[in-house]
Amino acid sequence: MKKLSVLLMAFVLVSALLVGCGTKENDNTTTPEQGATPTEAGSETEKPVKEETNTEEPKELIKIVVGATIEPHATILNSEAVKNALAEQGYSIEVVEYTDYVQPNAATEDGSLDANFFQHVPYLNDFNKNNGTNLVSVANVHFEPLGIYPGKTASLDAIPDKGQVAVPNDTSNEARALLLLEKAGLIKLKEGVGLEATIKDILENPKNLDIVEIEAAQTAKVLQDVELAVINGNYALTEGLSANEDALLVEDAQSEGSTTYANVLVVKAGNEETDKTKALIKAVTSEETKRFIEEQWKGAVVPVF
Repeated sequence: MKKLSVLLMAFVLVSALLVGCGTKENDNTTTPEQGATPTEAGSETEKPVKEETNTEEPKELIKIVVGATIEPHATILNSEAVKNALAEQGYSIEVVEYTDYVQPNAATEDGSLDANFFQHVPYLNDFNKNNGTNLVSVANVHFEPLGIYPGKTASLDAIPDKGQVAVPNDTSNEARALLLLEKAGLIKLKEGVGLEATIKDILENPKNLDIVEIEAAQTAKVLQDVELAVINGNYALTEGLSANEDALLVEDAQSEGSTTYANVLVVKAGNEETDKTKALIKAVTSEETKRFIEEQWKGAVVPVF
């Protein structure tokens, strides 16, 4: 009997301890029903989700270096239209500006430039012939019409007898200037001389005009000293002249001059098919670039692509 009492007391004591442990565990545990969210309830065992991030660095654009005269060539190359089109192909552009027609060709020949943009094909051919260079045209871009601009005389009809008319003195531009003066009815040239015309080919000069041959870049600068001047489009732009608003007569897009004297993109022979050249051609002759030229110069510079 005594042994039975001891066993009963031991059983009661163990039961009490088990109940106490169970109560303590429940007191320290919060269930979803007690106000915690499922995520909070399992936060001790769940691992945080690691966000994926793109650490890839953007590719560096490959630079294309192009030489150009300031207006309009450098302006076209520096336009957002050209820059954006190049960036889409993985390239950027550095434009080196020149004020003469010799250095950009020399720099393209020696590899300092990837390309240049300032000249037409007749000038390019003449330069290659005289300097032993191997430069080639890869794209026609635009045409800059020559215009007859008023100096001391306000109109073509008002020019006095023996009045002075300034024209460019280089072979190609002088011929264009004389053809334009013929179109204006001021002179008449020998039949068929076309773009080979010089002042020696003038057959008729009813007003005995004094045709003054000067360097092309100076024609705009002497405008106030002569009755009229025939000025290249780029030099007119540089002096703030507008072919549409200021010129008395301009070459049209169907003239012999426009098809022959389109301004071209030039590279060294052998580089016609490089990736840089292809990307540059695509950018400079894009529809966006065409719209830029038309909106920027409104006929003073005419896209021909």
